[in-house]
Amino acid sequence: MSIAGIEGLWKKILEVGPGETTVIFTPYGGVLDNYPESAIPFPNRAGTLFMIYSSVLWVGNTTQKLEWIRSLHEYLTPYVSSNPRRAYWNYDDIDLGVNSGSGIISNIRARKWGRSYFNNNFDKLIRVKTLVDPLNFFRHEQSIPPFSLFSDM
Repeated sequence: MSIAGIEGLWKKILEVGPGETTVIFTPYGGVLDNYPESAIPFPNRAGTLFMIYSSVLWVGNTTQKLEWIRSLHEYLTPYVSSNPRRAYWNYDDIDLGVNSGSGIISNIRARKWGRSYFNNNFDKLIRVKTLVDPLNFFRHEQSIPPFSLFSDM
């Protein structure tokens, strides 16, 4: 990120009140670069200098806070990975998409966030999920779906 990019980031942070936002840069590199993407489910390591975590405190106008965090996300776009934009599984980003509330999870729908979280490991994780939890008992709004007996095979 250039000096101008960092200055712009500071301006974005100052748009919200003191103590109402958090932006954490977690350094990567070093030993993380020694393992191939396929070695563990979390692939977003090699060549990545930082993971950026951002949040906003939900005090006051919710719409305003959502607009701000989404504008920060948009501001960071030129400085982060793309195709797909990477995400960290333990920091849910529901703007990537969610499962339907019915408990039925489409592999096509899940691929949108699955590729951001797991990249090329997503298909392997679907196969593991199908073997371990074929009825999808363990699920949440962005869980990995098993193959469906009806449409995904």
